[in-house]
Amino acid sequence: MTTQKRHLIIGGVAGGASTAARLRRLDESAEIIMFERGPHVSFSNCCLPWHLSGVIEKADTLVLMDPEQFWNQYRIIARTGHEVTAIDTANKTITVTQVATGTETTEAYDTLTLSPGASPVVPPIPGVDGEHVFTVRNVVDIDALNTFLHNRDVQDVVVIGGGFIGLEVAENLVHGGRKVALAEALPQVLSPLDPELAAVLHRELRNQGVDLHLGDAVAEIREDEVVLASGATVPAQAVVMSIGVRPETALARAAGLKIGTTGGIAVDEHFRTSAPDVYAVGDAIEVTHKLTGQPTLLAMAGPAQRQARAVADHIYGRPTRNRGVIGSSVVQVFDYTAASTGLNEKQATAAGIDHDFVYVIPADSVGIMPQSMPMFFKLLFERPSGRVLGAQAVGTGAADKRIDVIATLIMMDGTLEDLADLELAYSPIYSTAKDVVIHAALVGLNILHGEFEQVPVTQVRELVEEGAFIIDAREPDEFAAGHLTTAVNIPLSQFRDRLEEIPADREVYVHCRSSQRSYNMVRALAQLGRPNAVNISGSYLGISMEEFFTDAASGRDRIVTEYNFD
Repeated sequence: MTTQKRHLIIGGVAGGASTAARLRRLDESAEIIMFERGPHVSFSNCCLPWHLSGVIEKADTLVLMDPEQFWNQYRIIARTGHEVTAIDTANKTITVTQVATGTETTEAYDTLTLSPGASPVVPPIPGVDGEHVFTVRNVVDIDALNTFLHNRDVQDVVVIGGGFIGLEVAENLVHGGRKVALAEALPQVLSPLDPELAAVLHRELRNQGVDLHLGDAVAEIREDEVVLASGATVPAQAVVMSIGVRPETALARAAGLKIGTTGGIAVDEHFRTSAPDVYAVGDAIEVTHKLTGQPTLLAMAGPAQRQARAVADHIYGRPTRNRGVIGSSVVQVFDYTAASTGLNEKQATAAGIDHDFVYVIPADSVGIMPQSMPMFFKLLFERPSGRVLGAQAVGTGAADKRIDVIATLIMMDGTLEDLADLELAYSPIYSTAKDVVIHAALVGLNILHGEFEQVPVTQVRELVEEGAFIIDAREPDEFAAGHLTTAVNIPLSQFRDRLEEIPADREVYVHCRSSQRSYNMVRALAQLGRPNAVNISGSYLGISMEEFFTDAASGRDRIVTEYNFD
């Protein structure tokens, strides 16, 4: 006769609730109990910011399942308002405190799964404990913030931190009719993006009315304002802390479980902790990055759900595979979508991977279609193998679709040649016959094979200040509408008749609007006795995006006569 198994789970949401549901599908007879110290065991934490704009009108809508539903549908016991305060791994028991009464009980387990999540980072800033300062982690948090905003008729809100949650909170506050300032200590928002991609979002945030402060940490929070490290003050009737999260590991540490070098709970390939029959999943654990092989943290719902399934499968002897994580993500920033996967340049450099990149700005659909817009796309690849390492996409179109293609390729150890050979769905309203990702792969192969040289758009200011010879390959009317202050206008349609104007004894840097015409000129010049020609990746559209926000925020001298964003 089979002995009934007893599975206890600490924490709900993506990790804990998914583990419980999978365990039930594998064993109808098992006793499964989830413990959650808060009032909600299953809620959409990723949707929390949309309550601030009214897109999700009622906070209760964020709650996906309550304990009664868990019992009726799955015969899973969900005990909300119950905090696990201790784990005895030797005797395989946990101590549970009922939050409302303080009553303690001891529960035995056959297996224990930890899914405590991550807690918001709240640095010791003077004033951070004020009643008008909030974090956003759960339904209780977002309901408290929204209630405060409405009851106090709050108009000025400062969001501290420019990551995923900070950007989503800021946007929804704007849509809710409030004046929003966003302060970020780093020189850019969204650290998974490289600077030239983040620059596109900086412009969008400013255009949407967000008072954006970059490279300026918060020094003090006062009753009606926030003081930045620079000395600037920003009006603030409410403050939202969204600096980041850290794994919640206090319970694991107290139980003597091994903690990894990143601060997350250490687990093996089956998500087992250092204690027998104790597993851990979700934001609290340390995972392995597929591309670097190094430990990392990843607070994402998708990986947490996969981990939950793997835990339940391993408990019941089913084969599992853990290939590591690549950090795929997407976020809406007003009219733009920003998505990324794999490594960015900073991460690839830190990992010691020899790499190069492509930065292209093709149309996201056929140019004559009314909705066609530029897609800012960056692709990283390994040298000399051509293995794809990562990608970033920012645009008003389907940036997520392009990144999903690259994420799939990375998980299959794909190369630039594999990417170039893909057969993707095409219709003029959705893409071009040579889609953005295919375009990037072909350019990447040219770079990998040494077909031409390039410089990043981030170095253009330095080139201008050094007096480098820069050719603007656009037509005269385009040049007149805005150009680099030191550029010489030699259009693609004229350069063959004006070769004498192009130096042969020094490097020549060429740009157009989006690097297509300049690429063709560079290739032709190499065959016409000018192998010193270098393409400026991103060209004038990328230059305009790169320069705009910092010019506006700092008042520095501009290197362009006018910006061009069309």
